[in-house]
Amino acid sequence: MKNIITVIKKQIRDTFKNKTVLIQFVMFPALTLIMENAVKFDDMPENFFAKLFSVMYVGMAPLTSAAAIISEEKEKNTLRVLMMANVKPVEYLAGITAYVWSLCMAGALVISTCFSSEELPFYLAVMGAGFVISILIGSCVGIFAKNQMTSTSLVMPVMMVLSFAPMLAMFNDNIKKVAFVFFTQQIRESFGTMSFDAIGTKGISVICINAALVFVLFFITFRKKGLQ
Repeated sequence: MKNIITVIKKQIRDTFKNKTVLIQFVMFPALTLIMENAVKFDDMPENFFAKLFSVMYVGMAPLTSAAAIISEEKEKNTLRVLMMANVKPVEYLAGITAYVWSLCMAGALVISTCFSSEELPFYLAVMGAGFVISILIGSCVGIFAKNQMTSTSLVMPVMMVLSFAPMLAMFNDNIKKVAFVFFTQQIRESFGTMSFDAIGTKGISVICINAALVFVLFFITFRKKGLQ
């Protein structure tokens, strides 16, 4: 636990130096509040922008942040130094996951001000689960990539699919059929009525399958590539 806390403290200090990572946690909450209060149109669904940007937030911020942090520290040999200081790979990854998840949840709390107190527990629970899956995907990319440039190239198409497919599915039935297999689409469906009833058994099964596949992919990538 001491090593995990040390990793978290290190990342907090590094965040203010790495503007690329920092902006991920600030952009969507700020944009959501601006759009919700500044843009109004006829027949606009309740909390339209809050729900839309929340899904994009899940598919973008934790994914790119985790990948960027791990790949950058591999490239700069910071990870090698941490390993020599008796920080185990599992401890390092736990620290990164806790750090990124906490910052993402802080952003989700800002967005949650758009929702009622009755909707708040459901919203935060769904966002928290989505963040975990997204962080693990980003960690897989960060571990697999040789350097930060490769990481960016790999993470961009994944991020585009997870964050923009649910938005495009609102306007195109063919895209909706394809997006159905992604956990971010199921999150968007659940935000329709702010309940799991909106996605049903099939939707929940899709989220569970997504989570299981990501966990398997993470362990396979970690065993093959490690953090060296």
